[in-house]
Amino acid sequence: MSEKEEEKVPVEEKPEEPEETPRKTKAKRSRKKAAAKPEGEKAVAKGDFILVEMTGRAEETGEVFDTTDEETARSAGIYSDDRVYGPKLVVVGEGWILKGLDERLEGLKVGETVEVEIPPEEAFGERNPDNIRMVPYRILRSKGINPAIGAQIEVDGRSAIVRSIGAGRVQLDYNHPLAGRKIIYEVKVTKRYEGDEEKIRALIGRRFLGIDTDKFGVKLMKKKVRIQVPDEIFFAENIQIAKRGVALDIQRFFPDIKTVEYVEVIEKKT
Repeated sequence: MSEKEEEKVPVEEKPEEPEETPRKTKAKRSRKKAAAKPEGEKAVAKGDFILVEMTGRAEETGEVFDTTDEETARSAGIYSDDRVYGPKLVVVGEGWILKGLDERLEGLKVGETVEVEIPPEEAFGERNPDNIRMVPYRILRSKGINPAIGAQIEVDGRSAIVRSIGAGRVQLDYNHPLAGRKIIYEVKVTKRYEGDEEKIRALIGRRFLGIDTDKFGVKLMKKKVRIQVPDEIFFAENIQIAKRGVALDIQRFFPDIKTVEYVEVIEKKT
């Protein structure tokens, strides 16, 4: 999350209004490379809230570079303790994932597994020769960098791959490691959120990673949402940033909501 330090979320003082009627979203079909789709299931459309399992790999080498599955991440050597694994929330068309993959979600159905090919221009872009630079070895050493061929290093805030070293100079490639490559994603839509409260809980889960969203109380009114925060995360790190992020997400996808109110209840222990 990139939001900066938290400011207080405004609290509406007017009497509560009746709960809002859930909204409906029309579905739009899109052509896909896939097996037969389940009968009677509405196709995924732009604006839908869905959970997606996905694994991406480079077509040329088969190297896995992205996955929502913990076991796959460990097997591929890309596991990170800082990441929460499991199906990922995607609002179709919002750019939360690669453009080429985002566009290909339209037309899928819940429970359907497909493999999609994404060309470089819709993935990590084409390779740009202007992004390859020669840098004196001594300059890198003066910055505390010990370059090695194939290593990914950071120079002046930019990530680069060391392509060659010779004659006191180092060739740095600032292109994305997968630039110019076709990639393949295996994708499965595991769930579509239908009701407004379901969608709000999904947005909460996106910011409060690893926390059971059923522990949050959610009350949806005409112009306000009240969220009761579970006491176990009252003092969690970056909680104010997460709360701010949820509020902004709700107001983005539910334009009629003017106020997001957080409630923290402390009960006497018996």
